[in-house]
Amino acid sequence: MMRVAAIQMNSGPDVVANLQRVRELTTQAADAGARLVVLPENVALMPSSQASRVQAAEAEGSGPIQQTLADIARNAGVWLVGGTIPLRVNGDPNRVAPALLVFDPAGQVIARYDKIHLFDVEVPGESKRQYRESDDFVAGGPVRCVQVDDVCVGLSICYDLRFPELYRQLVEQGAQLLVAPSAFTAQTGRAHWDLLLRARAVENLAFVIGANQTGVHPRGHQTWGHSKIIDPWGRTLAAAETMPGFVLADLDLEQQRQTRTRFPVLSHRRLIHNENP
Repeated sequence: MMRVAAIQMNSGPDVVANLQRVRELTTQAADAGARLVVLPENVALMPSSQASRVQAAEAEGSGPIQQTLADIARNAGVWLVGGTIPLRVNGDPNRVAPALLVFDPAGQVIARYDKIHLFDVEVPGESKRQYRESDDFVAGGPVRCVQVDDVCVGLSICYDLRFPELYRQLVEQGAQLLVAPSAFTAQTGRAHWDLLLRARAVENLAFVIGANQTGVHPRGHQTWGHSKIIDPWGRTLAAAETMPGFVLADLDLEQQRQTRTRFPVLSHRRLIHNENP
């Protein structure tokens, strides 16, 4: 059994204020028994411009954002999935890497995953708002799992949720828990957030944690909130609404093991390839 927390934020352009809120919520979650805490995408900064994001970007392994997250993990004594923060990219001064860092309870970084799938879309509807993450970010990889105590955790970020093949690769690497720090938009979140989280859980018989941003941010960006923790049968164990805060759930890993044994869908997959004539 592992108690986990999903933290929901309304991050803005003030890095110091955002990180102070992370410290408060992580400490509260730890005091409530959380062993693993998952932060949302863009946790340290939802900027007013790309220039301010680039200015806040850090070199891997150094900088106030990384140091603060390390201190938070160490002081709270938790494993911290640090949402995403901007890290510098060699040879590209105008874009950053959307990096997910995992900190152990000693405050050491034990894994880094850079978002593979970038959100370059025009959201259907009256607003017809366009998003071009590739203008601001450099896509990354590779597929990454990390060991957290006795649990294998698969790493992903936001738009990755729409690509089920990524999660099957994570499960093939041993993932029992899938995490998805996110800044899901209000419009797409209303339509698909719950559906995608539950689908990734059911098809992989995995626990899923979706830690989301919420509310209105600079440049008119609006996110959906409704952070959730889902069990391998697609049931919601805990769910937030639209206010910043956190939710907690206990993951019954023995029950997951039994479910995967008794309902062995993961071993039943058959891929049919058309042969060339």
